[in-house]
Amino acid sequence: MPITEPEGLSPTLTLAFELLSRASVTPDDEGCQELMIERLAALGFHIERLPFGDVKNFWAVRGHHGPVVAFAGHTDVVPSGPSNNWQYPPFEPCIDDEGMLCGRGAADMKGSLASMLTAVERFVANNPNYDGRIAFLITSDEEGPAVDGTRAVVEHLRERNERLDYCIVGEPSSTTRLGDAIKNGRRGSLGATLHIKGVQGHVAYPHLARNPIHQAMPALDALVNEHWDAGNDFFPATSFQISNLRAGTGATNVIPGDVEVVFNFRFSTEVTHEELKARTETILDQHGLEYQVDWTLNGEPFLTTEGALVDAAIKGVEAVTGQRPALSTSGGTSDGRFIATLGTQVVELGPLNDTIHKVNERVRASDLDDLSRIYEATLQALLTSGEVNL
Repeated sequence: MPITEPEGLSPTLTLAFELLSRASVTPDDEGCQELMIERLAALGFHIERLPFGDVKNFWAVRGHHGPVVAFAGHTDVVPSGPSNNWQYPPFEPCIDDEGMLCGRGAADMKGSLASMLTAVERFVANNPNYDGRIAFLITSDEEGPAVDGTRAVVEHLRERNERLDYCIVGEPSSTTRLGDAIKNGRRGSLGATLHIKGVQGHVAYPHLARNPIHQAMPALDALVNEHWDAGNDFFPATSFQISNLRAGTGATNVIPGDVEVVFNFRFSTEVTHEELKARTETILDQHGLEYQVDWTLNGEPFLTTEGALVDAAIKGVEAVTGQRPALSTSGGTSDGRFIATLGTQVVELGPLNDTIHKVNERVRASDLDDLSRIYEATLQALLTSGEVNL
């Protein structure tokens, strides 16, 4: 029978149950942050609640000198969809007969939050004189617009010249086993909505109209086949993808007067977003289009190469799993893109990502206990002079 009550479970899984039982669909927090704040305050963390708009955030710091190691994450989750599509109710966490912790947010990313907090509790108890500061940057706006969450907190910290040396983001980075991959960077994301204007008319009289769909096709084909860059040792080549195309009145005998094309670049450090804009508009101009394009920069690419944080995270994974993780920059964007603008070394390290945003989201329960130990070992490597030893 599935385990539906946290009694007798590890501290990490007990906390995970508490967090998962709160239906904190973005941007709602449903008390998750206060639960974490209570635990951190008991450890001596100085707490700053930083609400912006409808979004709850907090910044917590323990210590007064030395390098700052921050844990970053989000308490909001994506909607579950109809509950009857789930094997178990999405906000009633349980551990099934296969040892999987089930519930919305188990992987993305309340499981990581529980692992972070219990790792810090053990680390502080075992290393009361550690050399440095530990911080938490937590938001309820990562799955939504991501405007009033980590982005806003980072700007607040920047304005007062707050130091943030290292940051571990708890996004689910693993693919087939816990710790097999650490994200040490992410591609940039540049979105656009392109409006191409034509002249509406009757399909039987095309000489009296101008079909914007027909005009758009050669230009879009050129954009699709453009070689934007070759990538580099850390990033794949920049990609261009059309996600939506809208035109027409719904009638079969009307040439539309305009067409809307939504597209996105995921780009490497080999090209800037300004270069992508300029090259795109050059191609559109070459095809003689009457157009308007509205750009949205969702994030610049960031990369943490060799350094103390990457080394410490690798040591942490090796200490717990006995295997060396690969470094990766694949996947979508994360709040790491905002934190990296402070000059911070950033990595993402979390559980398996195979069920994130899906029905029946789940992680292996024992992985969260191991993840907590990985975070603890990473702290040891960064803030103590001794060998990593759990």
